[in-house]
Amino acid sequence: MAQEIERKYLVKNDSFKGQAVKAVRIIQGYLSSVPERTVRVRIKGDKGFLTIKGIGNESGASRYEWEEQIPTAEAEELLKICEPGVIDKTRYIIEHASLIFEVDEFYGSNEGLTVAEVELIDEAQAIDKPEWVGEEVTGDVKYYNSMLMKQPYTQW
Repeated sequence: MAQEIERKYLVKNDSFKGQAVKAVRIIQGYLSSVPERTVRVRIKGDKGFLTIKGIGNESGASRYEWEEQIPTAEAEELLKICEPGVIDKTRYIIEHASLIFEVDEFYGSNEGLTVAEVELIDEAQAIDKPEWVGEEVTGDVKYYNSMLMKQPYTQW
């Protein structure tokens, strides 16, 4: 089993954009959004992916994750049968202090929300945060993409 360990933060401003080494548009939907087994369909740039995630641990920083690339045409077809609500965002990749931060700027019904995630080797790993990183929201389920499709940021 693959284990994903990450921390999630709100982003204070858009100064991260000048530090990005890459940016890609992502459209995603969920075949299943129950916390015990989310099944996500994603088109990232011109590639399709199917991802299964398990429920997080107590801190919300660690959980099972399986992902495979699938043909983009199949991802487009699967998006048609997903639960209501689509996530539309641009992901920026930023290298900082030997870590990779993935910053998601949301559009549509989640317009105005920008979050940063950083994957870690273990939960106790020290993080040197860039100045644009704000409040930690790791484990706060309302910031999970699978929840943002049900209860979008603009409706909070």
